[in-house]
Amino acid sequence: MKINDIIREKRLAKGLTQEQIANYLGVSTPAVNKWERGISYPDIVLLPALARLLDTDLNTLLSFQDNLSKEEITLFLNKVSEVIDKSGFEAGYVLATEKLKEFPTCDLLIINLAMLLDGALILCKNQRLNEKYHDKIEELYYRAAQSDDIAIKEQALVHLISKAMENQDYNHAQEMLNTISNKNPINKEQIQANIYIAQQETKKAAKLIEEKLLATTYEIHTSLMTLMQIALKENRLEDAKYIADVDKQAAKLFDLWQYNFYLAHFQLYSTTKNKAELLKILLLMLESLTKKWDINSSPLYQHIKTKEVDNKFTAKLQKTILQSIGTDKDTEFLKDTPELKELIRKIDLK
Repeated sequence: MKINDIIREKRLAKGLTQEQIANYLGVSTPAVNKWERGISYPDIVLLPALARLLDTDLNTLLSFQDNLSKEEITLFLNKVSEVIDKSGFEAGYVLATEKLKEFPTCDLLIINLAMLLDGALILCKNQRLNEKYHDKIEELYYRAAQSDDIAIKEQALVHLISKAMENQDYNHAQEMLNTISNKNPINKEQIQANIYIAQQETKKAAKLIEEKLLATTYEIHTSLMTLMQIALKENRLEDAKYIADVDKQAAKLFDLWQYNFYLAHFQLYSTTKNKAELLKILLLMLESLTKKWDINSSPLYQHIKTKEVDNKFTAKLQKTILQSIGTDKDTEFLKDTPELKELIRKIDLK
């Protein structure tokens, strides 16, 4: 069978259009049409990526691997982050898309790049970049949501649901939510930890359970924030204050980063427009960012591996928080106030 016939047959089997093939590979739709008609052929550098996209085998001919390992993806994500920090978002986006052209069906790469680029775009606080790249990043989430890997698929759906909620497209959000499976009632992590303990691999068991505990603390935080939001909408201010206090106590109880102590109260005072209390909490939040979170000093998290946080990152995060004060609808009432200017002066972020 000729290469043009193979491309057409495999594309149809995958349920892809010529336009989708073109978008994934960064070529024009007419070019793909010419490939399938035998008028022209794909550039040799595109063949490995095209083979992966169509789930066909060119290993013998071109000697390429089917997918990236988790370790390779982690290294590449670090590289993209460094490029964004040094050369800007667009340079990092170009690097990411080039890798996606090389590995168009690596779902783990797609979802991780979508999350990385999404977070970086938010930190940029640049309207022009947001308008240019928002939909492109969302498309990556939609690609990941087609994954055969349930974990990747549902992770992508969670992000898409969040975006639908932001756009007040609640029907679409509900439709996507209905496709997510309920959690398996079997506690797989606990069973795995018990197996490790039985095999005298206590460090592996501890790391697994510590990671599970840390993830659970953030689930608790999310639940408390939601309950507080409900209380505020129902004008139960005392209940909202109580829930914020519980969230702070939980953060302390589970030895979380000091920054987490103030998140609920920040949201509480932002929503209720309590300027005096909000400024106090904001100062505490910004100061907490300068204090290193030595997670391994806690007996709860001694086996979790962490990455050293650059001081430049914390300074950048401080600036991002302050910049967002004037653009967020809940805190824009503080914009240009003498109190906020004084706060900026205090932490030396002019």
